[in-house]
Amino acid sequence: MTPHLACLPPLVLTFSAADPSGGAGLQADVLTISALGCHPLSVATAITVQDTVGVAGIMAVPADWVARQARRLLADMPVAAFKIGLLGSVENIALIAQIIAEYPGIPLVLDPILASGRGDELADRKMIAGLRERLLPLTTVLTPNTLEARRLSAGDEEDPAVVLPLAECARRLLDFGCRHVLLTGTHARSEQVVNRLYEQRSGLLRQDVWPRLPGEYHGSGCTLAAAVAACLATGMPVGEAVRAAQEYTWQSLAAAFQPGAGQCIPDRNFELRARRAARDE
Repeated sequence: MTPHLACLPPLVLTFSAADPSGGAGLQADVLTISALGCHPLSVATAITVQDTVGVAGIMAVPADWVARQARRLLADMPVAAFKIGLLGSVENIALIAQIIAEYPGIPLVLDPILASGRGDELADRKMIAGLRERLLPLTTVLTPNTLEARRLSAGDEEDPAVVLPLAECARRLLDFGCRHVLLTGTHARSEQVVNRLYEQRSGLLRQDVWPRLPGEYHGSGCTLAAAVAACLATGMPVGEAVRAAQEYTWQSLAAAFQPGAGQCIPDRNFELRARRAARDE
């Protein structure tokens, strides 16, 4: 017997690289999307060699294989939201943009991963240009940290020593065509994390302030972007989805664990573990 469509959970399709540590990338997206009540579909864009300390190697999946994965899924199932992370090559960026453009009514959350938390470079100048030109015009919510925002918004001829105000970075990113920019303050040196959501029409739409947690976290940006996509897939308006995604992400970081020698991993299943702990008391 075929289940009725009314019982179908929202489907979120994520494009990203596989992280064997389970901290970031596809694995982080799948855990987050599932924890928020949606069903994750995943397209691998790259294979990485990494752990909680850093990235030791990356191999992009050929673009035709990326396209075959995505088109097979999209022909079979109704997707409610897209999420994009690390893409691996400029060819992958071009093909994914072509596919996304065929589904203009589906929200897209783009996490512009340009480097690992340790600083390992994961995108070259051609890839950054591809993100600007091909994917930003299709993006519903862009989720850069301050370092990513400055790199993405900087002009090719600008002096890299000039530090643009973050509001100007957001304005430039919106001018590239994305509808909203969620600029995260995790890299700022402040007692609190301040996240600001900008939109094309009115500029600053909302500002959320969170207590800064101690330590460093592997996959926090992936978690936030995937959470925004999951919340949008359930039908939340953008402002509400961004707030709910931040709450979920902060709670997952507060419950993080350190399984290796490097960064902590967010506990995306913190609610499940809390229920189990309460049951066992």
